[in-house]
Amino acid sequence: MKQENLLDFLINKYGRKKAKILLKNNQVLVDDKVITQYNYPLKSNQTVKINKYNKSKEIEIIYEDKNIIVIDKPYNMLTITDGTNNLTLYNLVSNYVKKSNKNNKIFIIHRLDRETSGLIIFAKNEKIKNLYQKNWNKVIRKYKAIVVGKTKENDVLKNHLKENKNHFVYVSNKGALAITEYKKIKENDKYTYLDINIKTGKKHQIRVQLSHNKTPILGDMKYGNYKYERLCLHAYELIVTDPLTNKKKIFKSKLDIFKQV
Repeated sequence: MKQENLLDFLINKYGRKKAKILLKNNQVLVDDKVITQYNYPLKSNQTVKINKYNKSKEIEIIYEDKNIIVIDKPYNMLTITDGTNNLTLYNLVSNYVKKSNKNNKIFIIHRLDRETSGLIIFAKNEKIKNLYQKNWNKVIRKYKAIVVGKTKENDVLKNHLKENKNHFVYVSNKGALAITEYKKIKENDKYTYLDINIKTGKKHQIRVQLSHNKTPILGDMKYGNYKYERLCLHAYELIVTDPLTNKKKIFKSKLDIFKQV
């Protein structure tokens, strides 16, 4: 009997056109791992799921003015392209601003990991982008996470991080200093719910430092190997100072995905 591949399986359920869109947009998970390969061979004991977050091309706008737009990014979506044709938040926001004027543009100020959900600020002109980036180390960036295991009531994690050629970040005696503060919100027998404030913005720092602390984030298959339907890390608050008016602005996400704890 011929082994069924992933595309054939999806075609049988959704039709050819939709099957290809699901694969292209990183919406197909096999055993909780995103698969985009059409001829990926399926085994009889494997589970196929569809990531519903990327089904809609609507964007969740938290705030917008003439200079910036703040978006609540869904999980499992790239902020900007990685060289593939995958759906990105940048494309969606760019298409949105062009609806009012085809010459409108957006500019990346900062990013979130593909797997992480939460707040991202885009600038509407290059001057604003540069002004925000110049003072980005002063921005207060808060996250919530579910970790596997129990933590202290609060702690400050300080580690030097390095990245290898395979883009894997790890704790080292050398490298860039990463500082992550957290406090416990609540816990149960398996998991702890944390409120996190990062003092530095190093790549994957929250994920790496919590894993090094022996309390990896639930759903982090890269640094923790704990399967779940998503990475349980969400950027829920940004506190910034408007570089033009010097007024403080506080942006908060409306999404609460941690009710299961």
